[in-house]
Amino acid sequence: MLVHALIREDGTVGADELYAVANTLGMSDQQVRLCIKRLVSEGRFTHEGRGRKAELHATADTVRTLAPNADFLRHAFQQDAGLAPWDGVWHLAAFAVPESARSSRDALRETLVGLGGALLQGGLYVCANTWEPYVEEAAHRLGAHDALTLLTTTDLRRGDVREPVELAGRLWPVQEIADRYHRLSRITEPRLARLTGPVELSPAELLTIAVELTAELTRAMEPDPLLPPQLLPHPWPGSQARELVARAWTALTERGHGETRPALFRFYSDIARERADRAAH
Repeated sequence: MLVHALIREDGTVGADELYAVANTLGMSDQQVRLCIKRLVSEGRFTHEGRGRKAELHATADTVRTLAPNADFLRHAFQQDAGLAPWDGVWHLAAFAVPESARSSRDALRETLVGLGGALLQGGLYVCANTWEPYVEEAAHRLGAHDALTLLTTTDLRRGDVREPVELAGRLWPVQEIADRYHRLSRITEPRLARLTGPVELSPAELLTIAVELTAELTRAMEPDPLLPPQLLPHPWPGSQARELVARAWTALTERGHGETRPALFRFYSDIARERADRAAH
């Protein structure tokens, strides 16, 4: 997460910034070196130079993984603003991948869960949002598209339960997700206070706050299926937490980051600006 958060808009990561932020977060140089070595061996980055003068280059696949996260965050803010109401449609995906392609089967299963799917029964998953483009892209990439079946329904039942809110509460760990957002709010509030306070913050301190916010936002949102507001308790702590994060990212942007700012600054700052524009209108 630390390395991904520092990817610049040109796909590079400067080792000097990486070590500085890692040290501020209490990580040792040895931890950073081992992390870089692993990321390079996994094919996620290439590496030029040595020590703090080195530069990492993110591969195309690594850069590609950043965009969907921005898509989902944008959708979450639209939900918070009441611009993405639920149409009552459940989206289902089923697959039957043979044991000979076990790795593809496991990867597709993880993808469906990562996209907000809940297991109904063996090989059958459900989502409350339109997920078909993401599911099909993953299935094509994994060579499992021929084994994939997609369908929608407005009549979903599990046992005797068919009421949507009760179904959602049984299919997804709503309270666990809420607790993660409460944690995100607790962590964001003091950092927002620092960002909007009178004390000047160094570039390393600003990057450190950005990494901390990114890590905690990821911790909260990765397991979140982004259920429509109609299926969630009210008030929903996710909306409050994202509001705080958006304000923090706006403050980070106003502090200025130069031409080589991390790409995540652009992703999140653009989304925060869109949210502010909607609120103004």
